[in-house]
Amino acid sequence: MTETARASQGVPCWVTLLVPSLEAAQHFYGELLGWRYRPGSQKLGHYMIALAGDTAVAGLGEARDTLRVLTAWTAYFATDSVDAAAGRVRERGATVAVGPVGFGSGRVAWAADPAGAVFGIWEGGTDPEWRRGGRPGAPAWLELITRDSFAAALFYGEVFGWDRADPDRYDIRYEHDRVLLRVDGRTVAGISGGAVEDAPDPRVRPHWHVHFRVDDVDATAARARALGAEVVEGPARTPTGRLAVIRDPQGAVFSVEASASR
Repeated sequence: MTETARASQGVPCWVTLLVPSLEAAQHFYGELLGWRYRPGSQKLGHYMIALAGDTAVAGLGEARDTLRVLTAWTAYFATDSVDAAAGRVRERGATVAVGPVGFGSGRVAWAADPAGAVFGIWEGGTDPEWRRGGRPGAPAWLELITRDSFAAALFYGEVFGWDRADPDRYDIRYEHDRVLLRVDGRTVAGISGGAVEDAPDPRVRPHWHVHFRVDDVDATAARARALGAEVVEGPARTPTGRLAVIRDPQGAVFSVEASASR
């Protein structure tokens, strides 16, 4: 993560992917989303920062023990105090698996919500360009795929203080069968209840799902197939824009969509 500005409380601020082969992941996402790379902190192993243009948009790391690691994207949320947020996670019956620990110039913890979805908590600087979500190749928004959207919204709202945030900037609403968090007029996160049971893939379990911005969903889906990925769903028009769900060659699932904002 970069260090240019402090993100708003409880707002998505980063995504990472831990993979068996870092070289293969760099090649796939570089070819698909146009990413370039620079080295990141090596404190927890070989780690690269992905760049869309000049903006840092994601982290890619290599798993040390490939037999124990689920290849999946992890979402991170900003907080003023990772220790206080981790305490609220525990108070609500959820799990803090690692941390809080120092990482670069900030502090981080990894947790799982009551349904088992893994997420990160970050205290430190972030790049405001990442949070705008409009650049092709950058995360457009994050979506929790879970069983009970209202229970999940209550959990994350209490952990990150969404209900106590500035009502002129933060708006929580129910649209398109989702609970949506809007900050400064833009949707940054959604929570889809019942989505685990309705998912086309029986391997799906509660998780945070990343939607990446692209200019052409159909061309990106075709390119993903050519690179050895599976197009799980779409391309198709949805209430949030034209979208395709892709499983990369190492098993991580994500979406690409054409809408720059919502």
